[in-house]
Amino acid sequence: MPLALLALAVSAFGIGTTEFVMMGLLPQVADDLGTSVPTAGYLVSAYAIGVVVGAPLLTALGSRIPRKRMLLLLMALFTVGNLASALAPGFGWLIAGRVLAGLPHGAFFGLGAVVAARLVREGRQARAVATMFLGLTVANILGVPAATLLGQHLGWRATFLVVAAVGLIAMAALARLVPHVPVDERQSLGREVRALGRPQVLLGLLTAVFGFAGVFAVYSYLASMTTEVMGFGDSTVTLVLALFGLGMTGGALAAGPLTDRALRPTLYGSLAALVLALVAFRFTVHVPWLALVTVVVLGAVGFMTTTPLQMLVMNKAKDAPTLASASNHSAFNLANAGGAWAGGAAVAADWGWTSPALVGAGLTVVGLAIAAVAGLLDRDRGTAEGASRVVAQSPLAEASPAAGKQVSSSSPASGS
Repeated sequence: MPLALLALAVSAFGIGTTEFVMMGLLPQVADDLGTSVPTAGYLVSAYAIGVVVGAPLLTALGSRIPRKRMLLLLMALFTVGNLASALAPGFGWLIAGRVLAGLPHGAFFGLGAVVAARLVREGRQARAVATMFLGLTVANILGVPAATLLGQHLGWRATFLVVAAVGLIAMAALARLVPHVPVDERQSLGREVRALGRPQVLLGLLTAVFGFAGVFAVYSYLASMTTEVMGFGDSTVTLVLALFGLGMTGGALAAGPLTDRALRPTLYGSLAALVLALVAFRFTVHVPWLALVTVVVLGAVGFMTTTPLQMLVMNKAKDAPTLASASNHSAFNLANAGGAWAGGAAVAADWGWTSPALVGAGLTVVGLAIAAVAGLLDRDRGTAEGASRVVAQSPLAEASPAAGKQVSSSSPASGS
């Protein structure tokens, strides 16, 4: 795999850390800024709002900017957002910093996925995308727990200063390892918007919204399930979240080659497995060791859905995949917010702490049904495709690109 994928993975590590670390820092932030924990919870929503708004907006604004330069600009904005969060004088300013840090999230992953797919030969593109996403999973194993401990001992501001430093390291890696990829003159914002409006792209986005919502219906309340149902103490919560992250990493590693081999079967299989795991968790949560095993499985099958969903929308957008790819991350964040809301509504209705698992299973069933309908439409039209054939007309050489190496603008890989 090209070393440029390492730069993308480091960037994903920083983004994943700042996205999820706030959940563990809410008590410290609330105490320091004189607000309640539920009010501080708006900081999680603020980041998600930044992602949903920023993904299509920044992708559109950067449609004519060379790909490497755009990646650097997005990571610079991410770094500034985390620095602003660390220096925020009050709660309102921290809200603004979180929105600012979230703005480049979807655009970076959307563009990064397209660039990653074009760094390798055909047949290995899903693996390249999954390699970038490994940074996100490692963030949940190492970054989030370490950043949470740092915030608990040195204050939450220290956490965001360190994440800003990770952003600077990621920018250096991008500048050194990612080749120069100019914009294809044929590309235009109108072309990207038309690609986003294709029925199969929209069905893919809807699959992401409902299918992945099942994950966050449970993940959002996993800490409470750990103490209220599994019977573990507060000190075990970090371990349980790390086990979920280990499962995510395993799922990402498996998803790449499976998606390269057969995209839709991987998508159907991972969604179906997620439904079964969520239903099983409703019962295994009462047996501590079985609950921990199921947490790992949930992380694995949940994250296994992300690579085929990403490749699906990129494939269906064909020669203008960047906006669709970025919008997929808006869909994932809508899934995060919707799943958390649905799981919380079940708990608020006194259905019990295990009810989010069944609610999540229902949401994922809807996502699986949408995916099945899209697959049937493809079959009827005779357009069912392999994993990553249409992401690029011809991939870049397998060898890792040298620093500053320019990709010829006449190459199909130079598109957005």
